[in-house]
Amino acid sequence: MVDTIHTLIQSSVTVKQQLLDDTQILSVINSCIEAIGNAFKSGNKVLFCGNGGSAADAQHLAAEFSGRFYADRDALPAEALHCNTSYLTAVANDYSYEVIYSRLLKGIGNKGDVLVGLSTSGNSRNIVKAFETAKEKGIITIGFTGADGGNMKPLADYLINVPSTDTPRIQECHMLIGHIICQLVEEKLFSK
Repeated sequence: MVDTIHTLIQSSVTVKQQLLDDTQILSVINSCIEAIGNAFKSGNKVLFCGNGGSAADAQHLAAEFSGRFYADRDALPAEALHCNTSYLTAVANDYSYEVIYSRLLKGIGNKGDVLVGLSTSGNSRNIVKAFETAKEKGIITIGFTGADGGNMKPLADYLINVPSTDTPRIQECHMLIGHIICQLVEEKLFSK
């Protein structure tokens, strides 16, 4: 069992090392920090969406902005689009699960906002539809995906495609990258 634990930790480290060595992904992460920081400075909001574990990660990252990361500072306008269960279940029931994010984005999204979609495959239909709506509304899109980016790839202004096809390893990297973005946006906006 200890050997298996070692192997699993090593596989996580290996994917993170690939991230560390990929100057293209590091550059995209830097661009995301700039885009999110600029959106907040302009009075816009950052919205997150995902499914399952990625929904939990989306909610976690939204809370880092709306609550705090390291600094004792004002709240930033960020939220995960799936947190209103009455809305979510009504729209999924009355329309379809595919439109839960795009429909809400039509209602509350504004030009200059940022939509961060987390999908390990990049093919989650509800997130793809949200990215399509974001494009129509002038909302900046950031895709957190796995290796090939899936259907989100051509719709993402910024694509962070973790070099893996293993869902747990991708999600671990999404949280690492999300935390880096939250920390550096916070420092950019609130450093003295």
